[in-house]
Amino acid sequence: MKIVPVPVREDNYAYLLIDEPSKKAAAVDIYDVDKVVSKANELGVNITAAFTTHRHNDHSGGNKTFASQFPDAPIYGGSDQIPALTQLVKDKDEFTFGDNIRVKCLATPCHTRESICYHVTDEVNKDHPGAVFTGDTLFIAGCGRFLDGTGEQMIAALGYLGTLPDDTTVYNGHEYTAASAAFGKHVDPDNPAIARLEGIIEKNSQTTGLTTIGDEKQWNVFMRLDTEPVRKATDSTSETPQSQVMDALREKKNAFKG
Repeated sequence: MKIVPVPVREDNYAYLLIDEPSKKAAAVDIYDVDKVVSKANELGVNITAAFTTHRHNDHSGGNKTFASQFPDAPIYGGSDQIPALTQLVKDKDEFTFGDNIRVKCLATPCHTRESICYHVTDEVNKDHPGAVFTGDTLFIAGCGRFLDGTGEQMIAALGYLGTLPDDTTVYNGHEYTAASAAFGKHVDPDNPAIARLEGIIEKNSQTTGLTTIGDEKQWNVFMRLDTEPVRKATDSTSETPQSQVMDALREKKNAFKG
């Protein structure tokens, strides 16, 4: 199993999920079809499916063009609001892609109602740690806005992703890492994990695929609501409901200018 990020728009990521034995590839959140197809041709793989994490145009905007160019390729997504959807998936659905890749769907409603994350593992190469495509639910050191949901739902979504193995590699929807790390440092300035993330940012303009679910548990303030720095930043106590802490933290991130 191989995963290749394809930057699109100003800061979005599409991806090619490649099953190496069959040379089949799934396009994840295809927006710029020409760019993703060009990368597939460069790599010598054939695109045979598309996975969409949620309906927003910067993730699903290439679906109709993709469907016209690849009419036999299924387009997976979490609701019929996904353009050109042919394969509806729901929480805990599983299927095989190519020869060796196992895909498990994780419903994470909040950023949008139909947000689906795709956990992928190689059934033959057990040395591969597996990966998860998180769309706009989980960013490296951050999370998406609660456009269709609530803080309580985001807590559930991030907690769900947190049940994946710690070494699961994170492939998120946007290159927001520098801004997310800056906010994390503002909230939790003495956290050595955030300092470690800053080192990754300094060395890499593209950070997707370089970190793990285990890392998120250490440096993502949205997954650390019960820590003292987060409670202090949100004027909360140990008695404050976590949903209230999450809402306050998200509001602070929305207003953060650092």
